[in-house]
Amino acid sequence: MRKFSGDKLVIASHNAGKLREISALLAPFGVSVSSAGDHGLDEPEETESTFAGNARIKAHFAAKATGLPALSDDSGITVDGLGGEPGVYTADWAETPTGRDFPMAMEKVWNKLEACDAPYPRNAAFNATLCLAWPDGHDEVFEGRVVGEVVWPMRGEHGFGFDPVFLPKGEVETFGEMDPAKKHAMSHRSDAFSKLVKGCFE
Repeated sequence: MRKFSGDKLVIASHNAGKLREISALLAPFGVSVSSAGDHGLDEPEETESTFAGNARIKAHFAAKATGLPALSDDSGITVDGLGGEPGVYTADWAETPTGRDFPMAMEKVWNKLEACDAPYPRNAAFNATLCLAWPDGHDEVFEGRVVGEVVWPMRGEHGFGFDPVFLPKGEVETFGEMDPAKKHAMSHRSDAFSKLVKGCFE
């Protein structure tokens, strides 16, 4: 496993929520973080059917374009009652002509579960795959997961994406209600990140 030895890293994302989370997680390692947007990069087309495949596309695109190591995150929610959907298409379910509308996407998930009379609990998992890619083409991939269920109505003002309808197993607050520090400590991204840190930063 290759260790990270520089002090600059590009986060291959335009998602402000992801940038905040990843920057906070990287802060202890003295790494200067910039975003794909800071470098004027477009978002590459995500053509793979797996989280790992799409994470690799984004990380290698940013590393090649900037000449710096790049870290990407591909994440989404998989809902058992929908056969694992929306999965890698989580963000696509929120797309509208004027930008992403996650309340609409959450309602779409719930309506589909209602339409197929999915049993309770409506089990789901948040999945995150991190890819750290270097300009020479090498990469390391780490996967994280947290299980729980989809609940309705939406609850909480924190977080982003599908957080307000995701209740982690054993908890009474959705990710949208939870104190951000508590969410970070147990999230799918944190799970993947602890593996990344152990593999490449420690």
